[in-house]
Formats: sequence, structure tokens, C-alpha cells
Amino acid sequence: MDLSVNYLGLELKSPLVVGSSSLTSSLDHLKKAETAGAGAVVLKSIFEEEIYNEYNKVMDYERTEGESEYAYLDYYDFKIKQDNIQNYIKLIKEAKSELSIPVIASINCSSNHEWMFFAKKIQEAGADAIELNLFILPSDFNASSHQVEDLYFDIINKVKAEINIPLSVKLSYYSSNLAAFLNKVSESGVDGIVLFNRFFHPDFDIDTFEVTPSNVLSNPSDLAISLRWISLLSGRVSCDLIASTGVHDGSALIKQLLAGADAVQVASVLFTKGIEYVSVMLDDLKKWMEKHGFENISDFKAKMSQVSAPNPAEYERVQFMKYFGHKKYDLD
Repeated sequence: MDLSVNYLGLELKSPLVVGSSSLTSSLDHLKKAETAGAGAVVLKSIFEEEIYNEYNKVMDYERTEGESEYAYLDYYDFKIKQDNIQNYIKLIKEAKSELSIPVIASINCSSNHEWMFFAKKIQEAGADAIELNLFILPSDFNASSHQVEDLYFDIINKVKAEINIPLSVKLSYYSSNLAAFLNKVSESGVDGIVLFNRFFHPDFDIDTFEVTPSNVLSNPSDLAISLRWISLLSGRVSCDLIASTGVHDGSALIKQLLAGADAVQVASVLFTKGIEYVSVMLDDLKKWMEKHGFENISDFKAKMSQVSAPNPAEYERVQFMKYFGHKKYDLD
């Protein structure tokens, strides 16, 4: 039975990818993921703020009075010790030397500042691909949807200009016209789109009057959002699709492949069940494939995408008509 897939032009031994999180920030965890059967790993994101702050720190240190800002400062030529960026490059190099599966670096970004050239450093360190975790909160009352979308493409184009390794973008479902936007992203030259990213949601502590994080980990019910959109986009966009968020068991993994995902990311469930749970999910996939007589992932991938469905309209329903079988409820 063959679980191998092609994602971003990379050959993966299985469709299950361990997504970016603190679990992918150490070499020991990365090795465990490979041993458990993961097809690839996405390293914990380095944030734009980390890159930009380090850039400014070095610029301030090296710039003499009256000297102009350099367009691109290769600050790895300086003796920077014990900083997050250097450690990130070190992790990429170590992972590539120890692992046989693809190592994908991740940058969490929201602007088109000078950090762009850091993508080239990631490539030089040996990363097999880069995943841009892009989310610009649409909270500016004066910005049009076109202005927000243009910023996404500006970031993508500037990063692409720096690298020649595969590039994927991890996006949100916040868009005024999501299908058209994602299709346009797929035609921008990226190699893959990851649906969807998770981000900080504020909550309130009503006793201390502080803002606290909420819903840090995904839950199985979150699967429905990405499942719908993978189904809608499969076979209709110009790049690979990878499903993310809400994948907590083998059944969810299978569903996303049936929807048309080229690969599937997991993270939250591994915090509760351990990295070794990757092997359990893949065993469930193998048993299901054997039950239905499938030898390869391609035998059933996208079997339940919208373009393959006898009733495509089912994928675009947004209102309940029936719930719990024969019982009818008015949920408006």
C-alpha cells in the first residue's frame, strides 16, 4: 500500500504533515515526527517582528551618524550571537542533516517591510520550502478590500523574488470574496495554499480585567470550514492545496483527502495525544484504504470534491433545512 504524495513538488512518504507549532521547534520532536511516519514537517514560525527587530538592532549598531538606510542588510555577516534568527537557521541546518523527510520553514508575517530578504537565508540554510503564514486583520475602517488583498500579493511577490524553492501561503477564511481571492493567489505563482491558519483570539478575564488568549488549540468541529473550502477549490485552482485545522483523527485525515487535499497538516491533536499519534492516524488511513480496495492515495483523492459531486450545490449550502435526521428545527 502506497501512501506517498507529491506536495509543492516534494515527494512525501505520507500525506500527513506536522504543522508549525512549538512541537516543531526542537530536533528531538522533529525526529519523533519522522519516525511516526510524517511526510514532512513545518518548523515553528519565526515572526516578522523577530526578524524586523533584529534588523533594526543591527542597523542601529552599525550605522554611523548621517548614514542612509541600507535597502538590504545581510546582517549574518555580523557577529550576532544567541538570537532567535540565528537559532532558527541553526534548526533548519540540523533538521536537514538529521531528517530524510522535507523540512519546510515558516514565516509569520503581515507586512512588506525589509524582512523579505530573510527568505533567502532560509533557502541558503537548506529548507526544502517556505510557508508564509499570512494574516492581515481587516480592522482598518479606511482600507478597502482591494487594498488589503494587494498587500498579500505584494508580500508574496517580494518573497518569490528572493527564492527559488517552493513557496506556500497559509491563509485565513476572512475575505469578502474568498473563492475569487484564493484563485487569484493560486495564479500568483505560489506552489501551494494552506487552508486555514489559526491566530490569536482575545478573551477577557472578568476578575483581573486582562486580555487573555482563547481557543489556542483547534477542536474537531473546526474541520468543517476547511473541508468545505478544500472541496470547493479542488481541481479549480492553479496550485496544491493542504488542509489544516480541526484534523484530530484518521477519519478527518481521510475526509480531507477525499475533499481533494494534496496533504494534510496536524498540530493541536499532537499536544494532547503526543507526536506518536501520527502513526495511529496513518494506520487508520491504511485500514480504511484496505477496506475499500485503494492501493494509492490517488485512487480516491478528490473523490468527494465539488467538481466530482453528483450534486455540487450541497457544498454551497449555508442554511440548515434539516438537522438530526428526520427532525426539523428552525435555527434562524
